[in-house]
Amino acid sequence: MSGALASTIADVLRPLVGGELPVRLIVWDGSEAGPAGAPVVRLKSPDAIRRLLWAPGELGAAQAYVTGELDVDGDLNAALEHLWKVVRDRGLSGIRPTPAVLAGVARIAREAGALGAPPEPPASQARVKGRLHSLIRDRAAISHHYDLSNDFYALILDPQMAYSSGYWTDSRGNAAPGYGLEDAQRDKLDLVCRKLGLRPGMRLLDVGCGWGSLSLHAAQHYGVDVVGVTLSREQKAFIDARIKERGLEGRVEIRVQDYREIPDGPFDAVASLEMGEHVGQRNYPVYAAALFNNVDPGGRVLVQQMSRRGKHPGGGPFIESFIAPDMHMRPVGETLGFLEGAGFEVEAVEAMRRDYVRTLEAWYARFEQNHDAAVEMMGEEIARVWRLYLVGALRSFAEGRMGVEQILCSRPE
Repeated sequence: MSGALASTIADVLRPLVGGELPVRLIVWDGSEAGPAGAPVVRLKSPDAIRRLLWAPGELGAAQAYVTGELDVDGDLNAALEHLWKVVRDRGLSGIRPTPAVLAGVARIAREAGALGAPPEPPASQARVKGRLHSLIRDRAAISHHYDLSNDFYALILDPQMAYSSGYWTDSRGNAAPGYGLEDAQRDKLDLVCRKLGLRPGMRLLDVGCGWGSLSLHAAQHYGVDVVGVTLSREQKAFIDARIKERGLEGRVEIRVQDYREIPDGPFDAVASLEMGEHVGQRNYPVYAAALFNNVDPGGRVLVQQMSRRGKHPGGGPFIESFIAPDMHMRPVGETLGFLEGAGFEVEAVEAMRRDYVRTLEAWYARFEQNHDAAVEMMGEEIARVWRLYLVGALRSFAEGRMGVEQILCSRPE
């Protein structure tokens, strides 16, 4: 049926969204509003409205989505792509809390029966405490994301468990038919090793080693000895098992250790793939100094890192609350300034934004293929968090709100 609550919502939102709703809205009372053929958004509970009242915008919508109080029919990526196109086409920006807006929100809340105390945050929302980027808080923030489950990550990542952008050489005219995610990740690892100039007998430090894709690849294919550091005990357990499987004992050592506590440098070369985003703005000079102090004079350091402009350096309320607490990204030029300030000479910068679009498309496809297994393993709420995360990241890179670069530096002799 039409009318009722859906029409009230459409009327209140009309001046805010610059016209008719960009979606087909279906509310729990059976009412509908918005154009036929548009992506379908379902409000299944007054709690969805209540969350949006107490946390307007992205965070409230994300909380309602991960709890299932708000849902989107069909492909979430296509729906968000449509919404962002409407935002651009209509020139929409942030909503100001004017008296008219507040009166409209109050009207929706009354008709929806959504007045009252805020709902409890979803169980999947991060809860980290302590001084920002202290050793204890950083361990908690990393554990929230990376200690989720090795088996769960295996449903999304390639067999090498590389959790950073691949390097898609097929788009550069150099790949065989059937080229895919595993190939792109292998080519990324080879690219890093070549840029670092790795040779047998060298010592490599892998800062933020993840599930060991680079540490194992460098030891196995380039003959180097590797120390990898991570704050995730789950990751260390995973890599230690692979070290044993591949007969790399004595060649690869993985430590649960903070980048500020590495005692046995300097090394011949250092790599840090998509870890610098986690150290924070104020601590980035400390991180850059740690990289500098841990490489020999004349040695090379490669940093692969996401970049971002705008008012949400942490990635936005959803990412900051559910995925990566305390993360901080910045324009690549600012990162280069920090690295040069530490004493590095910047030798090359390679942009890989389009590579990350394809990497995220592949991760999202694997997630959807393994969705039922993900739900069985982690529960419906975590699965919804990850669907929203993968799609949101994909849209951010596809539409140029985020980038990723490989930055090759050297320590002057």
